[in-house]
Amino acid sequence: MWKQFIADYFSFSKKQRIGTFVVLGLVAFFTALPFLFPFFITPTIYDHSSFEKAIDSLKIKQADSTDSFENRYPNNRNYKKYTPAAASLYESRQSKGELFYFDPNTATTSEWKKLGLRDKTIATIQNYLSKGGKFYKKEDIGKIWGLHPDEVDRLMPYVQIKFNKPVYEAAEKITEKKDFKKTILFVDINLADTAAFIALPGIGSKLSQRIINFRDKLGGFHKVDQIGETFGLPDSTFQKIKNRLTIDATEIRRININNASIDAMKSHPYIRYPIANAIVQYRAQHGNFKIISDIKKIMTVTDDAFAKMAPYLTVD
Repeated sequence: MWKQFIADYFSFSKKQRIGTFVVLGLVAFFTALPFLFPFFITPTIYDHSSFEKAIDSLKIKQADSTDSFENRYPNNRNYKKYTPAAASLYESRQSKGELFYFDPNTATTSEWKKLGLRDKTIATIQNYLSKGGKFYKKEDIGKIWGLHPDEVDRLMPYVQIKFNKPVYEAAEKITEKKDFKKTILFVDINLADTAAFIALPGIGSKLSQRIINFRDKLGGFHKVDQIGETFGLPDSTFQKIKNRLTIDATEIRRININNASIDAMKSHPYIRYPIANAIVQYRAQHGNFKIISDIKKIMTVTDDAFAKMAPYLTVD
């Protein structure tokens, strides 16, 4: 039985034997195929000398173009960074725009365009000025984001900054006093803009903006010590700049407690909603206040709270 099974298992029909020989023949053919390539394909021999000559030619052209640009613009401090394409861009910027004397603090959009500045650069300048920024010296235009060094060099000789009232009233309050060869910068905290505060040691753009925002909410400072209440201002920094601060408190904005609404009063940093609501309720029950100190009759108004609020209140 086993002999019969083995004989049947290992026996092949005629078709099976032909198929087996075909498969073995294909395997042998594809195995030998790589070794047959050299007999049918002639290898190409490359001449590297022509390729090397082309590379040398490109190097010569590049050196010539670089030398030409350096010779034409020997004083440009950034010439090493320029390519021939950048040289073309440089020339287009140089020739674009009309040159005339201008004040960067008062120049209009059309004047900036006439000078050859791009719309994005003009928008950056207008945004800076709208937030209280100022140009104090002609070199300040070099800080404009998007204004290229060659454009700064082109415009610098034509910058004329005029400090006239009332446009630069804050700037006029920044005075210099010399004492034993030391220059001290004095800033009027009710008139100074962000640039004036940034000029003080330890004050950056964020702190300067916070000081101005706090001043606007108060309606103006009535004493220098209030600067120390600015959110995020370290006391060590305040003590460092305190002797450089001056104040003109004649233009403080005051709130009339006899007719001001709750919304008008609650936005003040020293009043807020609880006291504002109490003032309105007391006024409705007892009538108008005759003098400012009458609000001390309200239980929620402590002596300390009254001392802080009083400079900003009026009954007139």
